[in-house]
Amino acid sequence: MRVWIDLTNSPHVLVLRPVIEHLRERGDEVQVTARDFAQTVGLCERMGIAATVIGRHRGGRVADKAVGLAQRSGALVRWARRHGPFDLAIGHGSNDVSIAAALLRIPSATMFDYEFATVQHSINCRLARAVVVPDVIPPERLARYGATGKIRGYAGLKEEYYLADLRPDPGVLTELGLDAAAPLAVVRTPPAVSLYHRFENDVFADVLRRLREQGQVVVLPRTDEQRAELAAEGGFVIPERAVDGPSLVAYADLVVSAGGTMNREAVALGTPVFTTFEGRLGAVDERLIADGRLRQLERAEDVTLVKRDRTVGADVRVRRDPALLVDLLTAP
Repeated sequence: MRVWIDLTNSPHVLVLRPVIEHLRERGDEVQVTARDFAQTVGLCERMGIAATVIGRHRGGRVADKAVGLAQRSGALVRWARRHGPFDLAIGHGSNDVSIAAALLRIPSATMFDYEFATVQHSINCRLARAVVVPDVIPPERLARYGATGKIRGYAGLKEEYYLADLRPDPGVLTELGLDAAAPLAVVRTPPAVSLYHRFENDVFADVLRRLREQGQVVVLPRTDEQRAELAAEGGFVIPERAVDGPSLVAYADLVVSAGGTMNREAVALGTPVFTTFEGRLGAVDERLIADGRLRQLERAEDVTLVKRDRTVGADVRVRRDPALLVDLLTAP
């Protein structure tokens, strides 16, 4: 089978890395395209994923997103005509590849684990032949997107699959100049360019300042504007290039993130984690909060950064086989 995988955002590199490896191990030919956005390209390079970089993020406004979608989908069509034919196209919520594949009559499969990205899913669910999601998401939440009859559910968190083989590398601490003996917080900024969240979040700013007073704080900004704002504030460690995020989360004493992937990585690795997400909670986070594995942060005063005992909870880490995701994505 000749498979085309498209990566449009940083987390997609992590999620689809074991999928790419398993496809190749079973003899499939895989080609990868990537969008120049956030740390997507840098993570591909770090993980040894050879990807053709096509297009970039066009901005947060709806009009900009529409232009970017049209332009990049067209560029993907031209690329695929030169490098195809393909038997299957795979993306993690990538509308670009869903549209390009449909135009080329290539079957496609999509993954995601947050069901309220309405515009995105209204496109990719209708065009894909397979919609691979956590089984905790009620099917009726996906019906309005045209996913009925296409849903292929998997147990647990996607992070439990792609982190199954993780052995945290302490080299990430050295790389960032961190003291392994001092408390460490890892913070992911809100996705300012996303339609379902905005960066006007005073609690988040207060949390950053409070953590800075209590220990080391690594902040992972999403945009150049955020990077400049954090640098001007001072007192934070801001990586200049893509780092080994999962290892960093594993060594952290606390994670605070407005996004979803890093929160769930922390849950999967046993690191205490707060979410400052202000959008509508998806079924995955609803379940994690109900189970006490993820905490919602409402006040900066709720945050206390102290060294944790990493042996506590280490024996309950769940590891799942990524081959299951490959089967769900590629089955006819």
